[in-house]
Formats: sequence, structure tokens, C-alpha cells
Amino acid sequence: MSDLKVVRETKTLRELTLDKLRDAIVQGYFQPGARLVERTLCDELGVSRTIVREVLRHLETEGLVDVIARQGPVVAQLNAGQVSEIYELRGLLEANAARACAEQSTPELVRRLREIRKQIEAAFKVKDLPAVLAYTEHFYEALFEGAQRTVSLAVVKTLNARINRLRALTIATPGRSQESNREMNMMLDAIERRDGDAAFAASIAHIRRTAELALAALAQRSEGVGEA
Repeated sequence: MSDLKVVRETKTLRELTLDKLRDAIVQGYFQPGARLVERTLCDELGVSRTIVREVLRHLETEGLVDVIARQGPVVAQLNAGQVSEIYELRGLLEANAARACAEQSTPELVRRLREIRKQIEAAFKVKDLPAVLAYTEHFYEALFEGAQRTVSLAVVKTLNARINRLRALTIATPGRSQESNREMNMMLDAIERRDGDAAFAASIAHIRRTAELALAALAQRSEGVGEA
């Protein structure tokens, strides 16, 4: 991600800046622990210091930025305990949503979920990380909506920034695209069969495997930092 300059569209400048800086952190342009200097960000993003400050405060609420005394804003560090907790929450919410989705399954819902999965797989093939992350969010929104779990979806959305940061780590694992596609298609097959137990089990298996990969990637990154 070499160009952070904001391009004006229909969103407000603040929203565009928030999207750009969030993506830069999620995709690793800014590494964990890196200082986020306001003046430098103003130059890179091409926006005012007021907007940068507002965006940094917002990203702090999303768990992507920490404010350190006498140092200022930095990219939040990931630790194994937090990662495990995030996946534990994902497992509880997503697996129950998968079960409910299967129990209320309709051909239209299955068709919608499979169409989004095709978009994810196509993005995987061309290594378009932003598209993979965006379509994956769409998939889970459709899953929770199909399950009529609106409160659970609202909770998941508060974690989305951190979840996507971890997804960016796991989908970079060699062979993960094919493995993830198999896991998710197993869940979709169960939803299509209206088999709630199988959908629940497939979702749990997917989350557990993803958690393993995220923790392994985090450990590897920590070792690399230690060696440096």
C-alpha cells in the first residue's frame, strides 16, 4: 500500500480518511507499535490535523490505536490473550448464527451466500486482499441477517476492525484460500440442507482453524521482532 492520498468521493473527507488509515493499519502498512505522528499523517493523507486527530480517536475506539503517555498514538499491539478472546467471541456468535441460518434457510438466502462466496474466491485468486476482506464482511452480514441475529451482528461489527486485522494475517498463509473455501462451503452445504447442528460444527471448526493460524502468525511475527 504505497499511496495514502485521499481521493474525494461521495463520503465526507473524514470518512475517507478513516477508511484509508484503518486499511493501512489492517493491511500492515503501519506495523504494530509504530508511532502515528500527526504531522506526518497530515502530509501522507493530504488532510488537516483536525481530521487526523478525529480519525485517530475513532481508531482508538476500534482497538486499532493506543495512546501511550509521552509517546502519543501508536498502532495497537496484538497479543495472544486478546486474539484468543476475539476468536472465542467470534465462535460463539458466528456458530449460533450459522445454526439459526440453517434452521431458517431458504433457496434465496443460500443463493445470496454462495454468490458472495464466489466473489471471495475470485478475490483470493487474484490476491486482492482489500476485496477479500470487504466481501467476507458482506458474507457475515448476510449470514447474521439470514439468521435474524441483528444484535449479534451489531456486536460483531464493533470487532470488525480487529477481526479484519487478524484476517489479513491468516489469509496470507500459504494454501489458506483453498482451505478456507472448503471450510466455508461445508458450512454452506449444511445451511442448504437445513442441518443446524452441522452448520454449527462447521462454523466452529472454521473459527478454531483460523484462530490457530492467527496465533501462529502472531508468534512468528514476535520472534522476528525479537531476532531483529
